[in-house]
Amino acid sequence: MRKPEIDYILGRMLDSQQNVSDLNITVGRPFQVESAGFLSGVELDPPFPGLTPFQAEIFALNLINQDRRLTEALLSQGSCDLSYELPRKARFRVNVFSQRGHYSVVLRRLQTRIPTLEDMNLPAVFRKMAGEKNGIIFVTGATGTGKSTSLAALLNEINEHQSVHVVTLEDPVEFSHPHKKATFNQREMGNDFDTFANGLRAALRQAPKVILVGEMRDRETVEIGLSAAETGHLVLSTLHTVDAGQTINRILGMFSAEEETQIRTRLADAIRWIVCQRLLPREGGGRVAAFEIMGSNLRVKDTILHGESEGKTFYEIIEAGKAFGWTTFDDSIVELFRQGLISEETGKAYASNRGVVGRGIDSIKSSKGQATTDLGKLEVDRDYGKPKKL
Repeated sequence: MRKPEIDYILGRMLDSQQNVSDLNITVGRPFQVESAGFLSGVELDPPFPGLTPFQAEIFALNLINQDRRLTEALLSQGSCDLSYELPRKARFRVNVFSQRGHYSVVLRRLQTRIPTLEDMNLPAVFRKMAGEKNGIIFVTGATGTGKSTSLAALLNEINEHQSVHVVTLEDPVEFSHPHKKATFNQREMGNDFDTFANGLRAALRQAPKVILVGEMRDRETVEIGLSAAETGHLVLSTLHTVDAGQTINRILGMFSAEEETQIRTRLADAIRWIVCQRLLPREGGGRVAAFEIMGSNLRVKDTILHGESEGKTFYEIIEAGKAFGWTTFDDSIVELFRQGLISEETGKAYASNRGVVGRGIDSIKSSKGQATTDLGKLEVDRDYGKPKKL
């Protein structure tokens, strides 16, 4: 395969379904696309019922395009990340990796239009986040839950209203922000810097007010990020964690036991918001986001300093902060059910606490006059305990 053939196949894959999010090239399987969270094969002429190891490797090498750094990373680390552009059609974040002696490729489609808070129907509290002047904001969740898109909408809000210098460190650059009120310098790993830690260290000398770090991958990056937040910068970043408590624990786990007290103190002072995301199947097709959102107050700082305990968990603190726009996943899921965006089964399947979501859903159904149980009318068995008549 040559580049024109690669581009032709990618174009056919994109056109095969609506709202394609990922393209998957795996040995033994046909070309596949992911739409609304599900994989499906793509029909091509001539057909590819199952890709051979040679075909998958040629596809991967064409994407790498003889880049020495990427080739060395693939051979030494088993995978490499890059960006790829399909002219006049789409841009992709690409991961090439080896598995059982073969190469596989996953291409994540990048949106070309900058999302806004209104487009994504993000909670109103995101406007408060955009107004922060320093500290750290974490957006967390599993891979593919829209963390980068939410951060892009947050940066766009800053771009619309603040005349500040924004430096982004990304792997690769996903959204190309135009200069509006803010001035953007977007740097890509591999081309503009070698590691997030080094890129972040350099960013401190580039006079930014806002720094986006694509991912806090290691201890050194977290440490420099904390230093940046402590010296008056607003730092935005992502972590692969599922809730606020796990986010704190993941960061603490990067440091030794001797450093834990100091890191807890620095985190308590630096963290402004933790936003966790999950994508749920939407009624009628597609997906919709549920959020856990926690800000910072004295109770949050105390719990970060001393750890969670009975009656003093992040979940309970978030529930008590509803007036400030905070929300638990369970409350967010119940609200999605109220709006008719998800089914009862979906809500309970993705809940953090099924009992809480179940009671919330039953309350909504009761207010609509719907049954909340499968049990029929109950009656007293008046013959219970009496001898049976022969």
